[in-house]
Amino acid sequence: MGSELINAIKLNTEVLFTNANIMLKTCNLDFILCDMPIWKHVYHMLHSCDQWYINPNEYTEPDFHEPNLNSLDIESEKTLSRDELLQYLGSIKTKIMNYLDTLTDEMLYDIPLGCKSNRLGLIISQIRHFYAHLGNINATTIIETNKWPRVIGISGKPTEGLYE
Repeated sequence: MGSELINAIKLNTEVLFTNANIMLKTCNLDFILCDMPIWKHVYHMLHSCDQWYINPNEYTEPDFHEPNLNSLDIESEKTLSRDELLQYLGSIKTKIMNYLDTLTDEMLYDIPLGCKSNRLGLIISQIRHFYAHLGNINATTIIETNKWPRVIGISGKPTEGLYE
């Protein structure tokens, strides 16, 4: 069984998590974007990836989750700190990278139990969703600091510093 596609997905997913780590270290979590603080945008992005990357029907909420904490339409009394978000990011990365280690290219065609999309569709949709939010969040950092948060490309090799 081949793994050329899985290896490409692993590389791109690793880069995604590295860019998210940089974003989390450079953004102002209290900045308001579309009536919600950036920390809530970050949590929405992470929560969606956690829930939908593998199988949304076999998902358990994180221990700290409260109803609507991930909603960008409903305010929350609870707030999440940078450390909590970084820890959640790390746990999602571990979970997803371990999952990818179990897959072969042929398994990308499989439709997980209860899903309408195959594994590849779930993965691609979450990479797209994640980067849409990451871009919005990085844009708020650029607006506030006039600095460009560093993002790494397909090489996966980070350079020095958090900004370009």
